[in-house]
Amino acid sequence: MKILALDSSGLVASVALAEDDLLIAEYDIQYKKTHSQTLLPMLGEIRDMTELDMTSVDAVALAAGPGSFTGLRIGSATAKGLGLALGIPIVEVPTLEGLAYNLYGAADYICPMMDARRGQVYTGIYEFVKEAGEDAEDVPAGYSIRTVEPQCAVAVGEIAGKLNDLGRRVIFLGDGVPVYRQRLAELMRVEYSFAPAHMNRQRAASVAALAGIYFKKGITVPAAEHAPVYLRPSQAERERDERNMAARREET
Repeated sequence: MKILALDSSGLVASVALAEDDLLIAEYDIQYKKTHSQTLLPMLGEIRDMTELDMTSVDAVALAAGPGSFTGLRIGSATAKGLGLALGIPIVEVPTLEGLAYNLYGAADYICPMMDARRGQVYTGIYEFVKEAGEDAEDVPAGYSIRTVEPQCAVAVGEIAGKLNDLGRRVIFLGDGVPVYRQRLAELMRVEYSFAPAHMNRQRAASVAALAGIYFKKGITVPAAEHAPVYLRPSQAERERDERNMAARREET
């Protein structure tokens, strides 16, 4: 099973190639360029450096949203184009779940937080639960990720309140953390910490790892049917709706 994974949902552009349980390559960058400038060259670099035969890829995985509207559209178009050209399915990994998977096996709650502007964050709450092993001693075989609070777009105070009600330590990560760090210090009543630098942003490697689980379960979509998950209208859509409402008010 060979999966090519993309994540352009946030500030980081990330591409990874995984085969079964092996991460073969990963390319991440966050430096002054748009995803339209970086994503395809990064794909090409991984293909060349790993001598990848594109026809050997079984599925394209991507962080399907929420996130940056422009970034999601770029990633979606790239994944869709690859899927259609290669005749392979797309594995849609929820952005916040992929981000939380960076902290695989953590004992605390995981709260990824992306800056959604307008006083909101894209967020959710996750935890890792032990899976029973198959041998006689029932040794845990690993962990599976469980959604405690589905990904949503809310004010920081709302997600902080839910975490306080849960009453357990939490780890925050994502580009929303530096934006709302001081606000979290005012709101949080339970112990919390922040993910280290190498784990606090989107990684296509985590998307690929989750996609491998989804793929084995048959959770894929045909490339032609894929669409990003936005959670809320774009700024252009909001401005259009506001103009339409203003025009209707003038008419009445």
